[in-house]
Amino acid sequence: MSATDLVALVCCDLGAIVRGRSVFASELGEHLAAGVGWVPANHSLTPLGTLAESTPFSSVGDLRLLPDIETHVRVEAAPGHGETLDFVLCDIVETDGAPWPCCPRQFLREALEALTSEFGVSLRSSFEHEFQLLSDAPARAPFSLEAQRGAEPFAGQVMAALAQAGAQPERFFPEYAPHQFELPVAAASALAGADRSIVLKEVVREVARRQGLRASFAPLLDPDWPGNGAHVHLNLIDADGRPLLYDPHRPAQLSELGGRFAAGILRRARALSALTAPSPASAARLVPHRWSVGAVCLAERNREALLRIPPVVTLGGADPASQLRLEYRGADATANPYLVLGALVRAGLEGLRQELAPPSVLRDDPSHLDDADATRFGVGGLPDSLESSLQALDEDDAARGWMAPLLYEAYVGVKRSEVDAARDWDLGEVCRRYAQIY
Repeated sequence: MSATDLVALVCCDLGAIVRGRSVFASELGEHLAAGVGWVPANHSLTPLGTLAESTPFSSVGDLRLLPDIETHVRVEAAPGHGETLDFVLCDIVETDGAPWPCCPRQFLREALEALTSEFGVSLRSSFEHEFQLLSDAPARAPFSLEAQRGAEPFAGQVMAALAQAGAQPERFFPEYAPHQFELPVAAASALAGADRSIVLKEVVREVARRQGLRASFAPLLDPDWPGNGAHVHLNLIDADGRPLLYDPHRPAQLSELGGRFAAGILRRARALSALTAPSPASAARLVPHRWSVGAVCLAERNREALLRIPPVVTLGGADPASQLRLEYRGADATANPYLVLGALVRAGLEGLRQELAPPSVLRDDPSHLDDADATRFGVGGLPDSLESSLQALDEDDAARGWMAPLLYEAYVGVKRSEVDAARDWDLGEVCRRYAQIY
């Protein structure tokens, strides 16, 4: 470490942009107790770079970015490839250390505490991100070894960098769209799972930058291409770490507890989309026949469902109980991962509290359903725009109540500013602009 090395103390804002302030890396220890200064109005910055027209904040007020040293990421630069990537994720707190109502990490932390205190249940999660390298090179065949080899040395270096960052990458593979790849990481306790989502995106961008490339996690780069999702994998465990979702005697092997948790998520699906797919480009990806969300339902092994039960593998003697999980497919990287997980937990909690009936499990392709079943399983049932998603959130008293009033006002202000800015753009222009941001 040189005397001029910097470490960034950062937070993820309401538009999923990582912002913060840097200090000398050699002085990090001096900032662990009190952090660095922050401004409430920063939470009303939109991803487009403007301040939201409607904001609860003014020029008055001060906060602190309080670093969580457990999230410290340091990825050394290869010789001749720039500076080390060094940052720490922070909570946003009042100047006396009290939680700030708009802190996304605190929003998730409170949801997790409610899940544990009421039901003795904890959550493990992971975000499975898709992204594209912006390149003028010819696209290789989807899913092909040639496509992966064509991405070298990026592929090997990004896996090594993620491992160094502690994100526990599992696989790297090409996807269907041009220059598109997917990078699953191992599950972690829920707060750490959301942290890893941020770490993954920043490390991917850093490795791409070092190689003269740009990586984009935008939900759609082009209206005619498949999009980039952030599939959220959820697993519930008890106090002893035993998995709670698996029951071999129930439909799709999903336990009654898991079914009720899923029912809560499905009941709030339309309002949830305002938090999990919150850009003007997002809704265009979440339609039938895009292998994203063609139906608002629970399905087994079906990539058109909002909630999917991935297969369990018994090959080689693997334990099915530890594998069974719920996969929420309605999120993308324009969403703050703490708000995503916190909202999913709050929705699932409703299902547990109210002992909702586990939903039916769709086993067919949604496009093959008759009209009655298509209605029953919510085919094409998500809002068709960010504006509609925000309206669904506004009309859902329970979902709106998950957020402190100040957080709700700030969040909606940011999102409505995005809606207004994009109102006169066609979808192609929306995609181009958001591809540059994310």
